[in-house]
Amino acid sequence: MGKLEKDFQSKLIEELEEIFNDKQNDVITKFEDIQGFPDILILHKNKWAMLECKKSKDASHRPNQDYYVNKLDNMSFARFIYPENKKEVLHDLQSTLSP
Repeated sequence: MGKLEKDFQSKLIEELEEIFNDKQNDVITKFEDIQGFPDILILHKNKWAMLECKKSKDASHRPNQDYYVNKLDNMSFARFIYPENKKEVLHDLQSTLSP
């Protein structure tokens, strides 16, 4: 993972922890073990979402990333997120995970 993507991901996790800050009902964690699986898992009350971080909208996708993001989005919510679409994705994420 490039420095720009890693920096974006770290800041994004901090922002997600501010948005979903109910320590009793929320968990936010990173995945690194499954090739192509999205980077971040958000567990919010009885719902979940996954995000795949990219340093920009033009960043390349690794093998299996499109497969997993599409499959997980069909199950709940999953998106590619990068600086150019962050605001829109976070809005959609909050709408999906909020009651």
